[in-house]
Amino acid sequence: MSFEEAVKRMFAQLGTNKIMALATAKDDKVTVRNVSCVFYDDKIYFKTDVNFRKTKQLLANPHVAMCWNGVQVEGIAVNKGLVAEEAGQRFAKAYRKYWWGSYNAYSHTDTEILIEVTPQFVEVWDQDENQRGFQTFIDFDAKSVQVIDYDEK
Repeated sequence: MSFEEAVKRMFAQLGTNKIMALATAKDDKVTVRNVSCVFYDDKIYFKTDVNFRKTKQLLANPHVAMCWNGVQVEGIAVNKGLVAEEAGQRFAKAYRKYWWGSYNAYSHTDTEILIEVTPQFVEVWDQDENQRGFQTFIDFDAKSVQVIDYDEK
């Protein structure tokens, strides 16, 4: 499997949106919580309030980890500014579609920022058509992929 195929397969598994666990760390303290994510341009996007603990952690240490159903992502988080000021409103439109209640309640405030996570290393636990487990390791920096069988043949 090529790097491009692995990335395409990973984002196909994630689909358009998911609730993902987000781990952040600061001063040797690690925390994890769920965030509502939207995926496009081979990146992960979510919004958060600038006053939240997770936001303060990821702004101090942009190295984050995220997970959903066997897709484990290590990446770099970047503050893209206020959700309401995103050019083209691509995130806001998708967020409104998938999480209307949250979008309606919070997205227009002046403390809601858009976070973009660029994957650096991904581990995907998967199964083939015969239900045999395997792991796919995707290194975004090296643009490489390694597939390792988990179950005996």
